[in-house]
Amino acid sequence: MSWKGGPPHDFAIQSTGGIAPKEDALRQTRHQLAMIERQITARMTALIPQLGRRRSGYRRGRPHESKAFLARYRSNLAAMTAERQPEIDALSRKLARQEDAIASLRALWSAGLIEPDCRELKRSEVLTVEQGRAG
Repeated sequence: MSWKGGPPHDFAIQSTGGIAPKEDALRQTRHQLAMIERQITARMTALIPQLGRRRSGYRRGRPHESKAFLARYRSNLAAMTAERQPEIDALSRKLARQEDAIASLRALWSAGLIEPDCRELKRSEVLTVEQGRAG
């Protein structure tokens, strides 16, 4: 990661909270993504009995149409996922930003340029570390 003109204003290292609040926010974002996945799963589980009832021309001895059931299941799952896709995408982007910020913070911390509470940091030191990574 390299910046022209220094790190962005909202860069995680500029806060004085340390790494723990950033990791908590990361866990919360992961929890939100997992919750969306559980909600979709619960809705699909509730929908399964309705998907299986469409048996046209069922005769004794003839097996159920599992391919038709799977097709209905997949189309409903795709529709439910598409409904929540903007939210999933936004949370995924947020998660990536948080992971990058924590990785940068840990790199500066391991290089000895900042203390664990992030209160001692100079812009020139950030640029030096970032140039060292690029080279």
